[in-house]
Amino acid sequence: MITIQYEPFDIGNLHKRLSQGGHATGAVVSFVGRVRDFNESPEVTALTLEHYPGMTERALESVVERARSRWQVNDVIIVHRIGYMTPGDDIVAVLVSTPHRHAAFEACAFIMDFLKTSAPFWKKEHTRSGDYWVSERESDLASLKRWEQQ
Repeated sequence: MITIQYEPFDIGNLHKRLSQGGHATGAVVSFVGRVRDFNESPEVTALTLEHYPGMTERALESVVERARSRWQVNDVIIVHRIGYMTPGDDIVAVLVSTPHRHAAFEACAFIMDFLKTSAPFWKKEHTRSGDYWVSERESDLASLKRWEQQ
């Protein structure tokens, strides 16, 4: 399940939905990303996320398929919010179920690393001193490289 939405999500409901898949699941790993009140500027008051409809969903589907080709993945849920959000709001949820924990951790990290660097989302941070578009971070690109070397 891949969903792009303006509305907040309930991680508990997403976890229940993923856990209904039967007894082949030995592990469920989830990640929730949140809006911080700092980033490139120490005083982020809000952010706006935009995306390219259709292209975004296809990019996320491709990342999930790549994860499935590397690990024995039972199911994946990705929910990514768009629009205006303030510090403390949840932005993204990635949940992965697998037969074993190692694969669940790896697949979830893999999906997030590609999502941060390759999915067509654009983030504008709002601060008291002005707004700016956020660029790719070197640390995110370095995280992505580790998957290319494996």
